[in-house]
Amino acid sequence: MSVHYTLNLRVFWPLVTGLFTAIVCLYHVLRGSGGARAEAPDGADDENGGFPLLKVSVLLLLGYILLRCRHAVRQRFLPASPRLGGHSAFSPRRFQEPSLGILLESYYEHDVRLSPHVLGHSKAHVSRIVGELVRAGRARASPGPIPGGTLALAFRGDFIQVGSAYEQHKIRRPDAFDVLVPLRLPPLVALEPRSLGTQPALASAFHGCFVCALKAPPGASGSHWLRDCKPFADGFCVDVRGRRHLSSTLVLRWFQSHLQRSLATVRYSLEERCRVSLTPGGLEQPPTLHILPCRTDYGCCRLSMAVRLIPAVHLGDGVFLVAPPPPSSPFGSLSELPGGLRADALWGVNTARQEQKLLGWLQERAPPGACYLKCLQLLKALRDLGAHGLDPAAATQWGRILSSYVLKTVLLAVLLRERAPEQGWDEAHLGKRLEQLVRFLRDCLLRRQTLFHCVLGPGGAAAEVGPLPKVLREAAPVDLLAAFDNHARELAAARLLSTWRRLPQLLRAYGGPRYLARCPPPRSQHTQGFPKDEP
Repeated sequence: MSVHYTLNLRVFWPLVTGLFTAIVCLYHVLRGSGGARAEAPDGADDENGGFPLLKVSVLLLLGYILLRCRHAVRQRFLPASPRLGGHSAFSPRRFQEPSLGILLESYYEHDVRLSPHVLGHSKAHVSRIVGELVRAGRARASPGPIPGGTLALAFRGDFIQVGSAYEQHKIRRPDAFDVLVPLRLPPLVALEPRSLGTQPALASAFHGCFVCALKAPPGASGSHWLRDCKPFADGFCVDVRGRRHLSSTLVLRWFQSHLQRSLATVRYSLEERCRVSLTPGGLEQPPTLHILPCRTDYGCCRLSMAVRLIPAVHLGDGVFLVAPPPPSSPFGSLSELPGGLRADALWGVNTARQEQKLLGWLQERAPPGACYLKCLQLLKALRDLGAHGLDPAAATQWGRILSSYVLKTVLLAVLLRERAPEQGWDEAHLGKRLEQLVRFLRDCLLRRQTLFHCVLGPGGAAAEVGPLPKVLREAAPVDLLAAFDNHARELAAARLLSTWRRLPQLLRAYGGPRYLARCPPPRSQHTQGFPKDEP
């Protein structure tokens, strides 16, 4: 169920009918009570006073029945689908099937578009809750292996909101958010990050990962630094090729424990506004904060929300290393790494700040009414429509391959190739531009094109997003689809193209107003796995 502002006629007309009936009844009751004080010469007034009330009530009831029957009457006289072999009293040429543009607009308004008002209230609510939690975590001493002092890992005290909810392309419900929680390293600890994309012996799925070796800060003596830093290294680091590296697994374990203690501190103060709980993370997911509205909270736009709290280490210029790293394969945990590397020493990279700058740069150069963000929202909805009928395993794989980040990168790649959304990105060309994105994504899945990371790609977007840290400038290009084998990519491409070709039927079956559903339901409603016979 989408959150939007539309008029629900099933509720509106009965409400109007009941309201006017109540007003008329109240008027006659008050008029009758006032006239009762005066003696009536005969009973003619009572007979004449009851007739207008009965007449108005009957007229309102008839109007309500006519409005309720309008939809059924319209459906009765609309031409039936030729595939059903139906006949109509009117010529089919007079009532043509709605075009794809009309279907897309209707589906967008009823099932995809998110109300800015509701989204704004949800983001503000998340900011207040997460802000109190992070401030409590900063003030509280570290519960990790180092109880406190100069070598304690701690919250920096701020948080960074990332993801589609903060980039104006979230769809349907504002019930999921991503928040980076920057960590403050001890003053005696410095990091030496290094990209794994330059190692040819490593699988391409790991080229987007980083490792962080410890090093002495400028001016520190080597022998004294190793001795002073040993408590921190023993608590948060692992040995990789003879050097101590910051472990994402150990940091994530400390982060979850610290969050639990901080939540216990602020839980009582939050009880009047909401109920909060924390779900621990795992190998592929960070911890999730669940915010449930209280039964006594009558605030505007209160929804149940899930906020992923991601521990982040700042590298500089708005770039963060995050834990856990992205999964290396669509089927499970990280596999064995060559060359003495360890899975618990790998970190992912988050370039949300650069991507937000890039979207802002495109928005400044886009003409008024450009629909590129709308195309991205519809592309996400197209992915969700393509998952209908798949078994759980196939649906999970479908969602991994066509993740929201991959779809956003597809849009950025197409726009950067044109340098800016200047011509042909208005509402009149919505269907054409959406088809362009679908075909480009299909070519990337079939290896006709390479879908590079928008920042860690060849050439990247450094000119548009500003300076990058040296470790990112020297990193090898990252292919976002490299973790998936050829068979999975071919099946995903076939499913994507089939979904696009059946899009009018899918839109009539799953979304939009009911009067547009005049064709039979799409085939393969209960497909188990990906279809093997699709083009």
